[in-house]
Amino acid sequence: MLKKSSFSYQLENLVQQPEKHTYLLAVSGGADSMVLASLFNGLRNTTGHSGYPFEVAHINYKLRGNDSDLDQKVVQDFCEKNHINFHLYEVSDRDNKPENSIQLWARELRYRFFKEIQEKKNLRFLVTAHHLNDQLETFIINLSKASGISGLSGIPANDNDILRPLLSFSKKEIYQFAEQNHIEFREDLSNKKSDYLRNKIRNEIVPALMETNDHFLENFKKSSSYLNQTKNFVQKQIQEIENKLSVFNPEHKILSKEKLDQESDFVKFEILKKYGFNQEEEIPKIFKAENNSSFFSKDYQLTISRDELIFTDKNKKSETPDEIILTDHFDFSENLFPVNLGNSIESIDGINKSFDWDFDAEKLQFPLRLRKQKDGDEFYPAGFSGKKKVSKFFRDEKLSILARQKIWILTDSSDSVLGIIPFRQDRRYAKDEKTKWSLKIFNEMNNEI
Repeated sequence: MLKKSSFSYQLENLVQQPEKHTYLLAVSGGADSMVLASLFNGLRNTTGHSGYPFEVAHINYKLRGNDSDLDQKVVQDFCEKNHINFHLYEVSDRDNKPENSIQLWARELRYRFFKEIQEKKNLRFLVTAHHLNDQLETFIINLSKASGISGLSGIPANDNDILRPLLSFSKKEIYQFAEQNHIEFREDLSNKKSDYLRNKIRNEIVPALMETNDHFLENFKKSSSYLNQTKNFVQKQIQEIENKLSVFNPEHKILSKEKLDQESDFVKFEILKKYGFNQEEEIPKIFKAENNSSFFSKDYQLTISRDELIFTDKNKKSETPDEIILTDHFDFSENLFPVNLGNSIESIDGINKSFDWDFDAEKLQFPLRLRKQKDGDEFYPAGFSGKKKVSKFFRDEKLSILARQKIWILTDSSDSVLGIIPFRQDRRYAKDEKTKWSLKIFNEMNNEI
């Protein structure tokens, strides 16, 4: 039964020391969210309690004319009466309301609004009024989508600091609480229409299921709990398998392609799904792809490198600079001008070696720079005839993708390639018998040149 004490118990299961946080409540004006706000307000006002401070956010979508304004008034009046900070977003023409996919548009809009408030007011937790009937509807929707155990587990009670403390309580219990405590709320009559999938499930399918068993919803609640426990167990096992397949690297997530390919399709899917590769038909392509092939999800680039799957976070900013000025001049008062690269660039595991290149300074255009490879880079490698693309040079040297990303290209101010560090310099700029001023670029290791 929904009471202040049972609600407080649910909240305490979601957040450690919940009274020490300030919450942002998403309140629409319906029975669910107005009960949620009243419960929080009741906890805040409990004598001797240190309080559950909260603020309220409301969206007026302007979709139902005067009814939308009356919804806003109910929420706003409640906040003014109880001295609660009220945040309002009123939809206008600038929001580009679409003719289709209204629900998706509205969801994206409200969560963007909520996030802006949280960042501005430093509010960690967003609280929504999802309840047990919402959980059942979501289960049925996901069942129709073949969404697997994660989908059938339904709506999480704590999902990245979005809290849903009413998930254990039915719609009936919420209405009873509202009636007993004289809580004012507004009914959204559009929910009575079965024009959306969720509304059709709510208005037609769920009532039919309820008629089959007097304890249907309570039994579903138990089944949902079992599914969540199963999901948590499976996720733990999947993580242990992934840990065994992982190759240590401080900058990238790397998995053994060969070992992962030996796992079941289910394990492959669950691991790759974590990185956004959740299309089943895409997974066989990943394991059949040629070396150096790449796949892209929203947040990751997956690169095939021999027997490794390399995941690069596209949102993570590299700490390595894009370009390094090596030297901006040449001292022509000296016949030899040495530059030690050991002080400028990081070592590259597996290809560290000393090198010593001598250039004719008069052939160079300063400043000299270090940068990473670009498409179309080519040079004339010393010891070879003709020119070669840098990308082909990398392939010939059988360098891994990670090694290629770390290798620096030495260039002059015209962006001509002077050499690929630490492998080979460009012979066009090398010192010869006519050279008067020599620039020495070297990498010193173990006190050797």
